[in-house]
Amino acid sequence: MAVLCGIAGWADKSLIDSKLFYPLSVKSSIDRLRFYTTQFPLVEVDSTYYGIPKPETVESWAAQTPAGFTFDVKSFSLFTNHPTRPLSLPPDIRGDLPANLRDKRILYAEHLPEDVVDECWERFRGALEPLRAAGKLAAVFFQFPPWFLPSSRSLAYVEQCQERMFGFQIAVEFRKPEWLDDRHRDGTLAFLRTRDIPYVAVDVPEGHATSMPSVFHVTSPKLAVVRSHGRNHETWDLRGVPPNVRFRYDYNEEELGQWVPRIKEMERSAGRVHALMNNNYSNYSVKNAQQLERMLEAWQK
Repeated sequence: MAVLCGIAGWADKSLIDSKLFYPLSVKSSIDRLRFYTTQFPLVEVDSTYYGIPKPETVESWAAQTPAGFTFDVKSFSLFTNHPTRPLSLPPDIRGDLPANLRDKRILYAEHLPEDVVDECWERFRGALEPLRAAGKLAAVFFQFPPWFLPSSRSLAYVEQCQERMFGFQIAVEFRKPEWLDDRHRDGTLAFLRTRDIPYVAVDVPEGHATSMPSVFHVTSPKLAVVRSHGRNHETWDLRGVPPNVRFRYDYNEEELGQWVPRIKEMERSAGRVHALMNNNYSNYSVKNAQQLERMLEAWQK
């Protein structure tokens, strides 16, 4: 099947604490990854959003997973205009910062000298190279925040991200609905098609200021992506809460079923589709990913 299902983050604390997925004998992160690969063919790495991993860590991911296993990796927060703590930077880079920057609570890329930003990109690419070299890295997700507005400047920045990641496939997720309103939608999708960048379709609660519409257009023949963030209206707009609070949602069969024909339609256009559950609470994500996998398989029969 050209549709791969999985979840965001195999080391999610809420999933581990639930004791409903991993055997009790599985204790370390790498052992959890090994077990995870026996259950799913795909995983999204979210830890890379919070910091640039060490190459040896990524080498272990590549070495400890079977042939054909696939990773999607989330971009480091600094590259998507998200606030980034100085402590998230590699220690030597942070140590070389001027004190006024090093002591800030949060940083944005625009605060940093160009050579520091360049070095962060270089480290990020280098860190992911073991996965790419092993043929196990599918895409790097650039999830842009609600304050990343549709404009020629923003499009130029997306182009810059793609160029910075030359040799890697990137995919883009927006959190500002205006990107897909009547005025911007055609231009947004045409831009992504021209650059061969997959648009990341999302499932979110409807009716909020950051609720993206359920658009599932394919903008690259190489890959299409769906990320399901849950439909929890009560927690969607909360800020400063952990993901297992904001995305706490257990999809029912009907809700998952809405995506089955959409995903099959995407498969016809893209060939490969990644369907990732990001509803991180207890075992909801793995349970829903397994349900969706079964529903997609049944659709073929």
